[in-house]
Amino acid sequence: MKLQVSCFRFHTSRFMNKIQALTFDTKLDGWEKSRGFVKREVEMPVLDENKDSLDALCVLIEVNYAGVCGTDRGIWHRQALKELVHDSLNREVKSQRILGHEFVGKVIQAGSQVKNLYGIKEGDDVSGDSHITCGQCFQCRIGEQEVCQDQKILGIGIDGVFAKYIKIPAKNLWQVDFTRVRPEIAAMFDPFGNAVHACSKVDLRGQRVAILGCGPIGMFTVLLCRAFGAAKVVAVDINKANLAMAKRLGAHEILCLTSNVKHKDGVDEELQSAIHKLTYGKGVDIAFEMAGPNDSVNNALAITRGGGEIVLFGLRDGDFTIPKFNQVIIKGLTLHGVIGRKIFATWQTSQRLLSDKQNGIQDKIWRIILNEGRGTIVPMASFSVSKFEEKMERYPKILIKM
Repeated sequence: MKLQVSCFRFHTSRFMNKIQALTFDTKLDGWEKSRGFVKREVEMPVLDENKDSLDALCVLIEVNYAGVCGTDRGIWHRQALKELVHDSLNREVKSQRILGHEFVGKVIQAGSQVKNLYGIKEGDDVSGDSHITCGQCFQCRIGEQEVCQDQKILGIGIDGVFAKYIKIPAKNLWQVDFTRVRPEIAAMFDPFGNAVHACSKVDLRGQRVAILGCGPIGMFTVLLCRAFGAAKVVAVDINKANLAMAKRLGAHEILCLTSNVKHKDGVDEELQSAIHKLTYGKGVDIAFEMAGPNDSVNNALAITRGGGEIVLFGLRDGDFTIPKFNQVIIKGLTLHGVIGRKIFATWQTSQRLLSDKQNGIQDKIWRIILNEGRGTIVPMASFSVSKFEEKMERYPKILIKM
């Protein structure tokens, strides 16, 4: 292994000055007049402790798989995170961002302090948390890094993982064992951890639950609600194919929203009526809002019983209007805002859940969500905007094979 790493260093330093990456450029693309990602040549990342002392705490990773998240889809369609992307690029005095934040890969070079501080070495297989936290703010100091006040998110506030090689602080890495979690699933530790974090906010035992939004994290939430003992899981979405998948993953009931339904005070009356029938007039005990649109948040508030809980995870730009907001107080609802994962408590829980062969979670993710890799894994070499968009429309979860 040492000889291989040595040869790699020589090769990259002499001949590999450029690599391919999926990017967005504020000047060349423009937020309002473009869509998608653009494959461009970018500089090969390097560790140079003489130029930057912080490189002693960083690693270079050869990326094997990178996951496409709902956040990436939001950037693709220019629907989310515009300000965060632009503000971070302005601070760095540049216009181009390498996108992506979910990954699994191999450490090919480590800074001089990495092994001593983190036990990570060259040759280790790793995934990693996408939130680069400061370690100095009040929240970081008391163990709440997921709400760090000076964090940068891979692929948004700092260059991301849609490239063959990346540089990342070693403190963000999580060592993986492919004998326990297959590499394609290990690339999704980050979003799976989002669902684990969301589910950890509430006691699911014996509860009736609605999951509004059945993208990948919503589907992970279906799996986890069943594993954690929910009595009834209702999956809600506008996409019939995603709902069919949620049913195969274990949802007891599925409800498909339509665009021509009547809305009263921003609430889908048909959904509210259907939920009341399924819960004997009470409403669900817990609603997970995993989609983000204003209407979905209003629906979550409306279908949750008095004294119930709502987990808010979906994220969209813009201002929201909540009609009759006083009902949140009158009904005694508890709202939980969830961002990211608890570093690294959520990762440990996620690893144990995925490693347990008896609960079937890893198997279902691979067979049902990823379709055993058929059509859901896109080689970076063959990336094109049109073909990739077709894949995104067809499959809820896509991996890029670097």
